[in-house]
Amino acid sequence: MTDEGYMRQALEKAREGVAAGQSPFGALIACGGHTVAVAHNTVWQTLDPTAHAEVNAIRLAARTLETLDLSGCAIFSTCEPCPMCLAAIHWSRISRLVYGAAIADAAAAGFSELRVPAQTLAALGGSALQIAGGVLEAECRDLFKLWRNASQSLAY
Repeated sequence: MTDEGYMRQALEKAREGVAAGQSPFGALIACGGHTVAVAHNTVWQTLDPTAHAEVNAIRLAARTLETLDLSGCAIFSTCEPCPMCLAAIHWSRISRLVYGAAIADAAAAGFSELRVPAQTLAALGGSALQIAGGVLEAECRDLFKLWRNASQSLAY
């Protein structure tokens, strides 16, 4: 499957999250050409500030593959990961990150992001993570409009 195909699945999962009253973020982990995990944010549902889409997807992928080492896997995130999520991606040894909207887009939508670009943080930390941004960027950015139109008043 193409990067766009995986990102479309992450977008759909993010839309499901918005419909369930959650914030507009989705993530997918693929290994060996197969989707292993797809998740959306569940911060409000679980009252867990760490339940971001990327962390939820990593947890699910580790359980599904029965390993903490996700080397060779790629994560597709509808938004550039925050520093917490980027650290989790690094620690799980995911090889590649592909994201849509920029972290600045999340901040502009009212989310309290630490505005450190993923590429900068990875370089500062000496991470070998390969990073590609801007995949289906406009569609990913539209998730913030969808979320606002769904009358969600809480950002996280």
